[in-house]
Amino acid sequence: MLDSSGSPQVLHDPVLRWYDANARVLPWREPDAGAWAVMVSEFMLQQTPVNRVLPAYRSWLERWPKPVDLAAEAPGEAVRAWDRLGYPRRALRLHAAAQAIVERHGGEVPDDHAALLALPGVGTYTAAAIASFAFGQRHAVVDTNVRRVLARALTGVAQPSISPTAADQRLAVSALPADERTAARWAVASMELGALVCTARTPRCADCPIQSQCAWILAGSPPYDGPARRGQTYEGTDRQARGRLLAVLRSASAPVAKADLDACWPDAVQRERALDGLVADGLVEPLARARYRLPA
Repeated sequence: MLDSSGSPQVLHDPVLRWYDANARVLPWREPDAGAWAVMVSEFMLQQTPVNRVLPAYRSWLERWPKPVDLAAEAPGEAVRAWDRLGYPRRALRLHAAAQAIVERHGGEVPDDHAALLALPGVGTYTAAAIASFAFGQRHAVVDTNVRRVLARALTGVAQPSISPTAADQRLAVSALPADERTAARWAVASMELGALVCTARTPRCADCPIQSQCAWILAGSPPYDGPARRGQTYEGTDRQARGRLLAVLRSASAPVAKADLDACWPDAVQRERALDGLVADGLVEPLARARYRLPA
């Protein structure tokens, strides 16, 4: 199991060695990627898989290689470039963060954790991720993959709680290596282990570098006994209606007539609810004569 003191430190070396041999080659992990590239990737990767993020990430960085480049554009251009990544409010938040970086930090992503946390759209996870991945600092970077690895390896349960908890954060902090550089490598390595091996539905335990120390495996891999985890639906939802409306607006170079928006979704009640929500979220601007556009 763990070492005689019950310390998670015994996990560090095997996970780090595994990462060195098995990590995916991703552009935001390149040594010359820079903090802005890391920040863009973290915004895009929220609730979106890597394979969908990669083309959008490359296009984004080609167009806006620095925060000042994005800040100079209208927020609607960020929404347009977000295309089909989903959850487009992330585009507005990233645009607002770029403006704040220009106004407060001379156009450079700050390396101070508190300053990162003060940026628009940057929460606890994102601030820790940027500080760790871009600047090599010691922070607990706690996403779903990390929560699952630590839940299994250290507490012996099949799945973490559905939503992040303070206990998850404490567990992640307790598992951090003391050395700052090693802690930054551990943050990305444990996340990668959860993404590639210690997966939610079909974990590849035979390929896991810590199988002999994993509390869950040593307990006989007991099944998950918590509340049912509901899969996300999309077809026919307000999210899909919002996506259709935004697709029409993204493809237009001029304001769009309400009649053109009406034609893209058959359910009038749902369509109006979705459009009202887009306006309330700042993703769409209503204009005179029943016309709409992305925010200017």
